[in-house]
Amino acid sequence: MASDDIALLAEALSKTHVGYGELSYKGQGLKLDNTESVKELVREIEEYQGLRALRLEGNTVGVEAAQAIAKALECKDQLQSCHWSDMFTGRLRSEIPTALRSLGSALMTAGARLRELDLSDNAFGPDGVKGIETLLKSSVCHSLQELRLNNCGMGIGGGKILAAALTECHEQSSVLGAPLKLKVFQAGRNRLENEGATALALAFQLMGSLEEVHMPQNGINHAGVTALATAMQHNPHLRILNLNDNTFTKRGALAMAQALRHLRTVQVINFGDCLVRSEGAIALSAVLREGLPTLKELNLSFGEITEAAALVLAQAVQDKPHMEKLDLNGNCLGEEGCEALKETMDNMDRADILASLSDDEGEPDEEEEEEEEVEDEDNGKEMKENGVKDEKESPVKLEPTCHPEILSFLSSPTAETLLKLGDNRTGLIQQHVDVSDPDKVADAFLRISSLYSDDHEVKKAVLETIDILLKKAFSGSSLQTYSFLSTLLVMLGLLKGEGKAKKVQVLPGHLLVLEHAVQQDYFPQDHATLLDTFVARHGKALKSCSHARDSLKSTLERRISPEC
Repeated sequence: MASDDIALLAEALSKTHVGYGELSYKGQGLKLDNTESVKELVREIEEYQGLRALRLEGNTVGVEAAQAIAKALECKDQLQSCHWSDMFTGRLRSEIPTALRSLGSALMTAGARLRELDLSDNAFGPDGVKGIETLLKSSVCHSLQELRLNNCGMGIGGGKILAAALTECHEQSSVLGAPLKLKVFQAGRNRLENEGATALALAFQLMGSLEEVHMPQNGINHAGVTALATAMQHNPHLRILNLNDNTFTKRGALAMAQALRHLRTVQVINFGDCLVRSEGAIALSAVLREGLPTLKELNLSFGEITEAAALVLAQAVQDKPHMEKLDLNGNCLGEEGCEALKETMDNMDRADILASLSDDEGEPDEEEEEEEEVEDEDNGKEMKENGVKDEKESPVKLEPTCHPEILSFLSSPTAETLLKLGDNRTGLIQQHVDVSDPDKVADAFLRISSLYSDDHEVKKAVLETIDILLKKAFSGSSLQTYSFLSTLLVMLGLLKGEGKAKKVQVLPGHLLVLEHAVQQDYFPQDHATLLDTFVARHGKALKSCSHARDSLKSTLERRISPEC
C-alpha cells in the first residue's frame, strides 16, 4: 500500500466515530482493496470490546479486504447492527457475492444475533442475494427486526431467493420457539415486478410482524399489489405502507382498500404515482370513513384522480383527528377543482393538512372522453332500451339452479314479468342477486329501475324490490357500498371507470328510483354526499333526463343539508 494511501487511511481512522457499542466509518470514502489497506481498521474492530454496530457505508470494499474484516468479526458475538449500504462502488458485480459470503460466514461463526441489516445501494443483483442467502437462513437472523435492501437490482429472481430465505428463517426460528419477527422491510427500486412481490408477500403473510413496508418503484401492477394486500391483512401492527410508483389501477386499489379495512395502527400510506384513479380513490374514501383511526399521512398524488373523487376523499378525512398531511398533488382536478378542494378543506377547518396542488395535471380532456364514449356506444349497439347490455355480457351472473322466472326477468326485464313474480318477487331477487358483488347490485338496480312508470302497481313493485335489494346491500361494509355507488356512477356516465362496468343509456326511471332510495333510512348520509358530489359536477351527463336529474339534485341537497 502506498504511503499516501496509508496516510489517508490514518486520517480517516482518526475521524472514526466510536459511540456506545458502535464503530463507524460512515461516508469516509475509503478504498479498501486488500489486507494491507484494512490493517488499521481491522485492528480497531478487534480491539473494540462489546461491538454492537458496525457502519461501513460510503466506502468501497474489495474481496480481500472483506475477508480480512470478516476475520476480525469472527469473535464479535454481540454485534447486532450491520450498516453496510453503498460499500461496493466500482467493484465488479462478480466480486460482491464473495465478499458478502465472507462477512456473513464470520457473523455465523461469531454466533451474532442481528437486529438490523442494511445492504442498500449496492446494486448486486440476484447473485448478491445469493451472497446473503445462507446468512438470512441462519440463526444469526432469527432475531432480525430491520432489513433494508433498497436499490440493489434484485429483480424477480433475487426477490424469490430473498422470499425463500426469509421463509426458511421464520420456519427454523419457529421450531426453536422464537419465530422471526421482522418489523421493517425496505426494498425500493429493485425491479421485483409481480412475481418477486408475490413471493415476498407469502413470506410477509407467514411472519405477520411487519410494522413498516417500503417497496416503491418496483414495476408491480395489480396482481402483485393484490398479493401484497392479502399479506398486509396478516400484519396487524403495520404502521407505514409505501408502495409509491407502482401501478394499482382499480383492481389493485380495491384489493388494498379491502386490506386496510382490517388494519388499525396504520399511520402513513404512500400510494403516490400508483394510478389509483377515481374509482380507487372512492374505495379508499370508504376505508377512511370506517377505519384507519390513527392515520397521519395519505399520499395519493399523481394518480389520475378527478375533482369529484378528490372531494369525496377530502370529506372522508374530516374526522381523522391525527391527520397531518393529505397529498393530492399532480392529479386531474383542474383550476376550479383545485379551488373547490381547498375550499372544502378550509370549510372543514383542515386546510393546514392539504399539500400543495402546484403540479395538478388539469381536467381530463373532454374530447378524449367523448371519443371513448362513442367507442363504447359502437361496442354496445345491442344494448336494450332499458340501457343494460345483453345478458351474455352482463355482470349479473346467476346460479345454474336459478329460478327460471328470475332468470327470465333479469335477462329481459319487463313490467309484466316483474308483476308475474308476485308478492315473493323481493325474496326471489334477493336470493339470486349476490349483494356482496357491487357490479351485480348496480346492474340489477338499473335493470329493475328501468321499469319505473306512473302505473301505481308497477311503481310500487319496482320501489319495493329496490328497497329490499339495497337494504340488504347497504348492510355490508362501507367499502362494499361505496364500490356499488362507484360502479353505478360509471354506468350512469358520471365517472370514468375501468373494468367490465360500462355506461348505459340513462332513463328517467334510473334517476327517479335513485331519488327514492336516497331518502330511505338504509341510505347513509355520507353516501348521499358522495352521490351529490358527482351529480353536481357531472350532471350534464344526465342531460337526456334533465327533469329527473334536477329532481334528484334537489332531493340530495335537502338530504345532506336538511335546513335548506
